[in-house]
This record gives sequence, structure tokens and C-alpha cells, in this order.
Amino acid sequence: MKILLIILTALSSFLTSLETKTLESDFTLSIAADASQPINHTGSIIMHGKSFRLSVFDMQAAYDGKTLYIYQEDTDELTLSTPTEQDLLETNPFLYAKALSAVCNVTERRMNDNKMIITLTPKDQTVGIQRFTLTIDENNLPVRLEIKEGKKTTSLILRNTKYLTSGSESDISYQLTQQDFPTAYVNDIR
Repeated sequence: MKILLIILTALSSFLTSLETKTLESDFTLSIAADASQPINHTGSIIMHGKSFRLSVFDMQAAYDGKTLYIYQEDTDELTLSTPTEQDLLETNPFLYAKALSAVCNVTERRMNDNKMIITLTPKDQTVGIQRFTLTIDENNLPVRLEIKEGKKTTSLILRNTKYLTSGSESDISYQLTQQDFPTAYVNDIR
């Protein structure tokens, strides 16, 4: 029982940090199927609770707690929508980890470098994934995230990760507006 308490404490401590602090990170998103060469994309994320601002591919996304904003550079289109919970889980892997924690067996392993590897394995395989692995460092910052779904593995390697101080959070907007993209076509489907 003591081990279970430690496991839940490590995962819930990390998830609490995401609710109470603002996380900022650069990342490399890697998608691979079987032994094929992975496809890599770089990006950045800032998030606090469910709100986030994300940049990857030729896309920027933001969620302010009510509206999901997605800007596609190739079409110069800004879409505003009221997302479903599934839309948010597909856009933000940290929200996905939180949702999975309720329906998974959780295991933990501390590495020699003091990083914690938390593995979530669905109790019911109809969830669609075999495994979700999250690595956090000794400062409770995410270092790596990996999702195994069938023959596909999606990895998120985080760099320059930090929790922002309260003064530096005030300039962050979790919205994308016409002022950000003056020539964009606005597709408001809320």
C-alpha cells in the first residue's frame, strides 16, 4: 500500500503542478510506425490548467477554457470552436495524461539520475492505447512523454522546460485573434 501511495503522489503531484503553475517548454514531436523512420516536428507549448498555447507544424492553437483557436498558416485560416473534451485530449497530451490516470494502472520507476518514469497502462484495452509513459525530473518538470498505440509510437521530448514565475505569466494570452493574423479568414463555428 505504501508503494501505491508513492505512485499516486508522484503522478498527482505532477498533475497538480499543471493546475497551479504555468508550464513553458519547447519540444520535438516524433511519430513512428513500426521500424519506419520517425517523422519529427518541433514546437512549443505554454499551459496553465486546461488553458494552453501551442505552436507546431504550420499551426498555432490556443485554448482559453472556453474557445479553441486554431490558426493554419497554409490556408491562412483562424478557426474558433467550442471543443469537446475529446478535441482537447487530442490537442494537449498533458490533458490526455490526466484523463487516462482514472482508467489506468499506474506504475513508477525512479532512474539513477533521479528522474521518475510513470507508466499508465489502460485497465480496459478499448481505450485505444497500450501504454502512456511520462518522465518527469526532480523538479516535477516533464522531460519526455510517449504514447504507444498499436504499431504507432508518438514521443514528445521536452527542452528548456520551466514553470514560469507569477510576474512573467501576465503577458500570456490563451487566445488567437484577428489582430494576430490580420489577413486570415476567420471561421467561427462556436
